[in-house]
This record gives sequence, C-alpha cells and structure tokens, in this order.
Amino acid sequence: MVRDTVLVQAPLKRVYDQWTQFEEFPRFMHGVVAVEQTDERHLHWRTSIAGVRRAFDTEIVDQSPDERIAWRTVGGEVRQRGVVTFAPVGTTHTRVRLVMELEPRGPAEKAAAALGVVSSRISGDLRRFKDFVEDRHGATGGWRGRLRPAGAARSPGAEPGPVPPSPPPAPPSDPSDPPGFPDGRQPMPPR
Repeated sequence: MVRDTVLVQAPLKRVYDQWTQFEEFPRFMHGVVAVEQTDERHLHWRTSIAGVRRAFDTEIVDQSPDERIAWRTVGGEVRQRGVVTFAPVGTTHTRVRLVMELEPRGPAEKAAAALGVVSSRISGDLRRFKDFVEDRHGATGGWRGRLRPAGAARSPGAEPGPVPPSPPPAPPSDPSDPPGFPDGRQPMPPR
C-alpha cells in the first residue's frame, strides 16, 4: 500500500477541478502515456514504465466534489485501487492525500515495490501535480458531478455527502445456501 500527502498552494476548488482532468495526467505523472475518459465513470490508461508497456481500464467508484475520488481497475494488465482526498487548509492551500493498493506483476515489479521504487514514483507524481497546479492561475477544466458506488441510492432533496457503508447481507437461512449480494440481488443459479 502506498500513502502520500502533498500541500498545494491553491484553493480547494482549483485543486480538485484540476485532478478531475484525467486526460492531463501525462503532463505530471511519469510513465503515463495517455488517459482517455470513455464516459463519466471509466478511464482507459496506457503506461510505459522502465520499458514495460501496459494498458488497463479503471472505474471511478465514488466521486464527491471537493472531497474525494475513489477508483479501481476493471480490466487490463494492471491491478490497483485507490482514493485521493482533498481538504482545505485555510482559503489558499489544499491538502491532497493519496492511498493506493497495487498488485505488482512478475519478479521485477515485486522487487521495485519492495525497494520503494513505486512509492517514490507516486510521491514524485504528487509533487509534480502540486507544481502543475501552482504554476497556473486556474485549472485546465473541471468536472463537479457526483458519482456514487453502485447500489447507493440518494433520497430526493438530499445533499451530496459521504456514502454510508452498505449493510452486510442477511445470513442465509440454511448454511449451505449462498448469501445474496448486498443490494438484494441473488447469485445466478449454476447451469
């Protein structure tokens, strides 16, 4: 697991808006060749790190403007999930905190992770993001929509905010019966 924090000398709205411009990530993230946003929730990534090219897809599972963006991989050659959070520090600074879980593939990637190379690269990416934002007078764009985890409903008129955790599934009546999904769906019967 990688955790890092950076303090950006810019207001919260500007910092958050810039982070939502995923297609700009190659400008400050080393090894990221391109990011294509295919819809409001899905991104296609192409990377090249130490000569190893990878392509993968991520899904934004939770996005709350000016607060957090959480994602996970849903396809391709990379396995990861993470969350980035944003917190105002006064009116002129923003704390950006990143937590990521990565599943290294192969001996070289496992060694790089064990030696802290991955953590150093991500720390460098956060510092470059800080510089990228601070060197501009405004974000290159911004998206302020709210994306909720699948199955999380919002009551009419409710304000956006943290999504409460889903209740655990009810225990099966017979221990040999498989439990249902948290949203009430049942697994498909075997064919």
